[in-house]
Amino acid sequence: MIMTFAEKILAKYAGEKKVEPGQIVTVKPDHLLMHDNAAPIISKIKPELQQYGVFKRSLPVIVLDHVIPAAGEKNALQHKQIREFVRTYKIKYFFDVGYGVCHQIIVEKGLALPGTLLLGSDSHTCSYGAVGAFSSGIDRTEAAALLLIGETWLKVPESIKITLKGQLHRWVTAKDVILSIIGDVSASGADYCSVEFHGAIARFSVDERFTMANMGVEMGAKNAVFPVDNVTMQYLTSIGVSKLKYKPLNPDVDAIYEKELTYSLSEIEPVVAVPHSVDKIKPVREVTGVEIQQCLLGTCTNGRVSDFEIAAKILKGKKVHRNVRLLILPSSRSVYLESLKKGLISIFLEAGGTILPPGCGPCLGAHQGVLAPGERCLSTSNRNFKGRMGCSEAEIYLASPATVALSAINGKITDPRKVKR
Repeated sequence: MIMTFAEKILAKYAGEKKVEPGQIVTVKPDHLLMHDNAAPIISKIKPELQQYGVFKRSLPVIVLDHVIPAAGEKNALQHKQIREFVRTYKIKYFFDVGYGVCHQIIVEKGLALPGTLLLGSDSHTCSYGAVGAFSSGIDRTEAAALLLIGETWLKVPESIKITLKGQLHRWVTAKDVILSIIGDVSASGADYCSVEFHGAIARFSVDERFTMANMGVEMGAKNAVFPVDNVTMQYLTSIGVSKLKYKPLNPDVDAIYEKELTYSLSEIEPVVAVPHSVDKIKPVREVTGVEIQQCLLGTCTNGRVSDFEIAAKILKGKKVHRNVRLLILPSSRSVYLESLKKGLISIFLEAGGTILPPGCGPCLGAHQGVLAPGERCLSTSNRNFKGRMGCSEAEIYLASPATVALSAINGKITDPRKVKR
């Protein structure tokens, strides 16, 4: 049976030999991700939970990450409610305040594996395609039902094949690649499609694949995935996952796609997404000189050690501009610790940066780093909608760690290719 990645994995989980785009299937995912929003989810079904309990205590994975530590009584009560739920129903996978962003934790802890199916009550659940999993966001009502009965329905998506060719120039990163693709495809150009990345993917680390899969939803994708290769397997081995624990499902070579796109990596340059849409992409050289008041380096999109290493090369021995606040947001405690050991955190602090606890906070304007009217932030995060960072009268530009680091020094958006060393 010739099938794409999405068709193969949904056929497997639906117990079918073959499925086709548009077909409705019932599936039982390996895990259901929830974060701080677990509180309203479990509140929806409190009577049912008391009567029936959860379907399986290993199904939910709950990570407190959005507003941590709690910013007020409401948040504190939600966190308390979640902890009580975890204790009452003996939930196996719970990560309290400080572990990091849910998406990073899922991958770090080996809970997302090649050939597995994960659903989550967060739109960036698509991130786990970085390690060959089918992962997608669902809404809270679906999550509540899934928590009780262990299954849900999905429509088999059409698939889009994106082939990458060549290699990137210095200071051009995976973030520039995915932003460029989104700018070309548009914010709705891959609506409810499974996006597969092919071609020169061996040049991209799992960290870089994470950045790209994470932003798949920003072009409307149901999921985004990199076929499993040696890069994937070496990464999983490095975090202690045995090859015996997973069975990759890669698309067939002659699979049929709704659309096929090809991009030359050597033609991609540093870019930014300008306010107020992720698909409004411009070369950095066209917005050079735009003054900024805040820089955010990190988040689940670009908050890993390799991202910090890029920024540290630029910031070492330099000072952040006096008119700029540089916020460093590690994606997990593990990333924070390794960055400390490598001396990256010292570089950021000596440059004038502020280190935030591993979590989401400023990315969604919920906690720490909220903008004021008229301010501009240059961020490595994944969204720049109006009001995203807590103020509808502020502006958010999205860029790579390299662009953010050099711009923080200069106080204005700067092309990272201008780095002197």
